[in-house]
Amino acid sequence: MVPNALEVNNISKKYNGKCVINALSFNLQKGHIGCLLGESGCGKTTILRCIAGFEPIQSGSIFIDGSPVANSSNCVPPENRRLGMVFQDYALFPHLTVRKNIIFGLTNLQKPKQNRRLKEMLDLVGLTNDAEKYPHELSGGQQQRVALARALAPNPDLLLMDEPFSNLDVALRERLSIDVRKILKELGISALLVTHNQHEAFAMADTIGVMKDGYLEQWDTAYNLYHRPKSQFVADFVGEGVLVHGKVTSQDEVQTHLGTLKGRFSYPCRNGCPANVLIRPEDIIHDDNSPFKAEILRKNFRGANILYTLQLQNAEKILALVSSHHNHSIGQEIGIKPQVDEIVLFEA
Repeated sequence: MVPNALEVNNISKKYNGKCVINALSFNLQKGHIGCLLGESGCGKTTILRCIAGFEPIQSGSIFIDGSPVANSSNCVPPENRRLGMVFQDYALFPHLTVRKNIIFGLTNLQKPKQNRRLKEMLDLVGLTNDAEKYPHELSGGQQQRVALARALAPNPDLLLMDEPFSNLDVALRERLSIDVRKILKELGISALLVTHNQHEAFAMADTIGVMKDGYLEQWDTAYNLYHRPKSQFVADFVGEGVLVHGKVTSQDEVQTHLGTLKGRFSYPCRNGCPANVLIRPEDIIHDDNSPFKAEILRKNFRGANILYTLQLQNAEKILALVSSHHNHSIGQEIGIKPQVDEIVLFEA
């Protein structure tokens, strides 16, 4: 049986008596890319530091490629964990060229093998013609590629990335996250990144863990996080959407102020049960002939679409993503109808 690239079993971490990671567990399969997603202060970077060996844990255990590296009484030094690390600020040596930065961790190899591995890494990240440049002569995206090449050069069992694209502009961040995923998949490298950016997480990761206050709320695919969130926090945090009040009237129907919604329930809910129902912007269709009207409170122009914030007649607010050809004014009432196939709801 092939061991997981990473196993985190029930770990806890405290600072000055305050628990910042609480009984947290997850596994990452070999060749997969995982992501810890959450707001600042939720504990995601602390987990990365515990996995890297920069911080001890108070309880639980961590395994990398089947080998134990940390528990409450033992902490294998970072240099013995066969890890690659890409830091938020790249941590390149400013006085070394691209070539020397990449081969920095290859001192145990003989010169011919060093040069061969260097060429492979330069080709991989598209910097073959920049080997003799210094970091300050490179763009932010190129510096990130150097940092990635340096981390991958020793052929680690696991690559860790701490907010790897946060210093880049939006367009470059999205493009580079796709490029890095392609590189890691081509090499079959297992990786774990932490980020607060959902688009980054969705572009990069096979599995994503949503974190809140040191807890892992859900470790799942992007699809399931979006369409089958296991808690109201995940439903609210991932993507855009609002929770409206409803009442379950059958095994596939719930009554709301948008009318009766009929479809598959993401989770079973008792008949007659009051519920909070997740409504995404794409669940609301603009229809002037609909008997349901809503007042436009805000509008966010997004090029092809406009995101409207609407108020229903009972004062509940929802979002609607409408083609920008339908350009309505704030304060105007428009007709809407719900179109929900899979109903995400939580007992209230």
